[in-house]
Amino acid sequence: MKLLPLLLKEMKEEGATTRKFLALVPDDKHSWKPHEKSMAMINLATHIAELPTWVPLAINTTELDFEKSGYNPVKLNNREELLAYFDKNLEDALKQLESADEEKLVNDNWKLRSGETIHVDTTKYGMIRVALSQTIHHRAQLGVYFRLLGIPLPGSYGPTADTQSFV
Repeated sequence: MKLLPLLLKEMKEEGATTRKFLALVPDDKHSWKPHEKSMAMINLATHIAELPTWVPLAINTTELDFEKSGYNPVKLNNREELLAYFDKNLEDALKQLESADEEKLVNDNWKLRSGETIHVDTTKYGMIRVALSQTIHHRAQLGVYFRLLGIPLPGSYGPTADTQSFV
């Protein structure tokens, strides 16, 4: 069985679900966070919207070293910019994945590190899976933010208490 068609299908499905969540980020709650250790809502949403960029990163590089590459998230001012940013990143990720070399994805190593500290040591495919898992994880965090603010949750893999249907 070929891996790329499965990854592409999963990315498209998770992308559609993620977009539903990002479309609910209220412009008047960007600085809101449920706890002092939590990210502000816009920071969390921006991180979710940028996670598709990890796909081309995994395909085209062999590592990311946080000590060498500073993190400079894009500044987004409203929901429209957030969705446009996510859509562009997802489109770019899908294009890169469509033309990826499957053998390299499963055989070539990839590391996520902070200097000598290795956070993830996997294959390029493994790193793409980490990016998908991170998207799902942070999307769930965003769902908690929504629940605490009384924003009805869309379905991800089935109905929610708010939808009672599979939308």
